Amino acid sequence: MSRLYMNDWPPYAKADMNRRDGSLLAAKLMANAAQTAPKAGGIDQVECCIVSGEEEMELIARKIEELADENSKNKMWKRIFRTEAIMVRETDCVLFIGNYRVADSPLDLGCGVCGGAEKCGYVYNRRHSRYGQIDLVEGKKDRSHRMVDGPLCSIFVGDLGYAVGGATYIAKQLFVDTRPLISVSIAGQKLGYCPNSEMVVGLPISSLPKNPYVDVLPDYHLLTRDKAVKQLRKNYVVSRMVHWFDYRSWYPKEKKGDE
Repeated sequence: MSRLYMNDWPPYAKADMNRRDGSLLAAKLMANAAQTAPKAGGIDQVECCIVSGEEEMELIARKIEELADENSKNKMWKRIFRTEAIMVRETDCVLFIGNYRVADSPLDLGCGVCGGAEKCGYVYNRRHSRYGQIDLVEGKKDRSHRMVDGPLCSIFVGDLGYAVGGATYIAKQLFVDTRPLISVSIAGQKLGYCPNSEMVVGLPISSLPKNPYVDVLPDYHLLTRDKAVKQLRKNYVVSRMVHWFDYRSWYPKEKKGDE
């Protein structure tokens, strides 16, 4: 006989890791759904990466906090990114879904959705290309400041949307919480979790009693559960030192007749 115990507290304890295993299984099934989602022409184009563990979540969260200052003039941008960094720290795992054709292998339909009159030339003429092939390595350093390195084939961008939709549908069926977040998406791409893709969508996944991606407080990076626990630990220790009695003698004397 074996016993598998699950609990969500304390974080990363054995009981909590047992619970997180279910989220990892859900992430794998979500990745399968992303792979089988409809794609233009039935062409392979999607790659997935599942990331878990305390160190990886902290790495992603710190990258998001770094990106929060990339657009310093936009206060809303900064607030959103700092809040979503905390959400990542409360996440079981993250599924990254990328499209590895979206930047260097347009569908070549000549539809013009990506830019208009130039049709597919809008993509080819704004990239380094030779022999009809786009070279994403050339000039990559000069483009490293871009949040999304466009232009992109809009048909394949749409297909990435279908892949994400398939993954979120499976999450709903499995009753796990998830939410595509732009901060997680950009951070994951910058960290190279889908190394071949120029567009990546990050979906944090959680099976906690309370969905960590909604109903959060303003200035959440200052009002998180971890901050509250940290403050409580300090207050508890300080309050122990308020009285001045020796624990061996400070208890009140019992009245006669008391048991």
